[in-house]
Amino acid sequence: MSEPTPNPSPDAQPTPSRTMDIVEIMSLLPHRYPFLLIDRVIEMEPRHRIVAIKNVTMNEQFFQGHFPGYPIMPGVLMVEAIAQTGGALLLTEIPDRDSKLMVFTSIENARFRRPVTPGDQLRIEVTVLNWRTRVVKMGGSITVDGKLVCDATVMCQVVPRAPQKAEPKVETPE
Repeated sequence: MSEPTPNPSPDAQPTPSRTMDIVEIMSLLPHRYPFLLIDRVIEMEPRHRIVAIKNVTMNEQFFQGHFPGYPIMPGVLMVEAIAQTGGALLLTEIPDRDSKLMVFTSIENARFRRPVTPGDQLRIEVTVLNWRTRVVKMGGSITVDGKLVCDATVMCQVVPRAPQKAEPKVETPE
């Protein structure tokens, strides 16, 4: 017989859940169209869990060739959406994130269970499994209308971003 779950004290505060719009997401992630694969963060518990939304439309560039007459979202892009969602969580904790990038170091147990097609709304849930100083292991799942379409475990690492080269100055004669 399992022990009953203790009741929280009346003074206990729920963990705050934070949301982010696309402007805030773009301030964290370096990805841009056509490779930014999350539209909104609807839940976030720092260093623990994040939930994002991706609205899939026929305007996605990859549907031109995947596949003509039968558009389905490539599985690798679903895994990338999991990583970007995890990156939004991870990078909120990095104070000097403007000089850092988050990169994949591994993908494990990726499974694709149903096709994703234009009109679907992806609910991307990522939970931290192990967080070290610069490396994070996360479990992610994507659902559409409550049905699992993809799940994977990803590891990401924070690395220094290469310094941007200054544009050469062009002098104009006066």
